[in-house]
Amino acid sequence: MNESNALTTVLDVIREVGGVTDLEPDQDFYEAGVTSVLALSLLLELEDKFAVAIPDERFIAARSPRALCAMIEDIKRGA
Repeated sequence: MNESNALTTVLDVIREVGGVTDLEPDQDFYEAGVTSVLALSLLLELEDKFAVAIPDERFIAARSPRALCAMIEDIKRGA
């Protein structure tokens, strides 16, 4: 999956799971209304969509769709 498709997928998942319809790629999704309860569902959905295991501390640090996308790509590369 290329970076553009991956970012679109991350945005779609956050919008669907978090109920945030107007989220931008560099916007903090917690500030946009995603709660910590929804974040767990978001984490699980992203792990499923991208077939990766995302460490909690890395997920917590990646607070925007673009940051999540970059983190997922790093994990896929083994970084």
